[in-house]
Amino acid sequence: MRTYIFTLLCIVCLMPVSCVDMDDATGTVSHRVRLLAPEGLDKDQSAALVAQRTVTLSTSTHKYEAQTDAGGVAVFSNLTPGIYDISASLSLENEAYRQLTGDPTATRGGVAVGQRLSVMIGAEEQTDLALTLSKNGDIVIGKVFYAGSKGVRNYLAGKFVELYNQSDDSVDVSGLYLGLVESESTPAYTLDNLHTAFADSVVLLKQVFRIPASAPCPVAPGGTVLLVNSATDHTPNNDMEHDLSHADFEAKNASGIFVNNPDVPALELLFTPNASLSYMNLVQSGPCGLVIFRTHADVSTYARTYAYGKSSGTQWLVLPKREVVDAVDILRQKSTGVDVESKRLGNDIDAGYTHIQAVSGWTGEIVYRRTAGVGRSGQKLLSDTNNSSADFQVSTSIGIRVYDEAK
Repeated sequence: MRTYIFTLLCIVCLMPVSCVDMDDATGTVSHRVRLLAPEGLDKDQSAALVAQRTVTLSTSTHKYEAQTDAGGVAVFSNLTPGIYDISASLSLENEAYRQLTGDPTATRGGVAVGQRLSVMIGAEEQTDLALTLSKNGDIVIGKVFYAGSKGVRNYLAGKFVELYNQSDDSVDVSGLYLGLVESESTPAYTLDNLHTAFADSVVLLKQVFRIPASAPCPVAPGGTVLLVNSATDHTPNNDMEHDLSHADFEAKNASGIFVNNPDVPALELLFTPNASLSYMNLVQSGPCGLVIFRTHADVSTYARTYAYGKSSGTQWLVLPKREVVDAVDILRQKSTGVDVESKRLGNDIDAGYTHIQAVSGWTGEIVYRRTAGVGRSGQKLLSDTNNSSADFQVSTSIGIRVYDEAK
């Protein structure tokens, strides 16, 4: 018996080494990512869009980049098997964007973006990454302070949203809408549900506010619009708070939970699920995604929906995506990592997401856009790739109406 075993071992040892997978032997793998151009483009347009583009694979601690070949395929080698986010984002000049989309209203070009979250990479294989085209807007969501802070007690009155004018010209923001995305702990609609029920064409909102349209509200290049719940100086309450007494607009609350400033104009509240919820309900732990949009329609006539498969309970407003000017998906940080399964916004309006580092908030953290360059009017240009994972960063010290210096 021992002789038989010894013979088998000898045979195994003499087997050709060509059958051994060296990736497995070294604990690493290779992976290909193929970019897919949006539908509706001709062959030449598609080929030009996906060739020689940067694709990124990332985890919470590592980031890897590779260039696509003429066929739109990027090859990554020596990867440790695991779960990765895969993304690509490329800027398009205005004329190039117009030629691709036929959209005559584009003034600042656009982006082609794609992202797939939590992809398990464990063997040599290929992942397809579909790109979507989006138009760059003039006004973007520049900054969101939703975490609240903690001094002697938890403090949430100083939350705010800051909008920023990217363009080289003054922009009138009167009549601009701010929508707070549905944020139930169990999503009313997952992205798969939205695909099934609405063909990926809508966003669900829990609140809608509007900058009054009764008078012009011009914002200079590089100018900001500060939207707050309480337009007072909050710094005496906590070192991480801000002086919001000179805010541009305030959500006047009916319940008296926050101190309002009679000298600051009111944000118009057009939709809320609860009459007592008249302030911006920015959840301090997340999620609290935001959109800004414009429409000539009467928002009060927009469709409402219950949670997927339900016929009672809380209703949400159904916003057509075509009206969105800018969006940011803000997710919750859990003890196990970011809750990517709760993403509410599709890749066509935000291919990524942002978040604070704290699990429960109360840390004074602000999410805000990175500075990407300088415009013709001398204004800072903020990163706007329609991928909040790349566009936003977190700070506990950034002030209102200021942004990083251009790199």
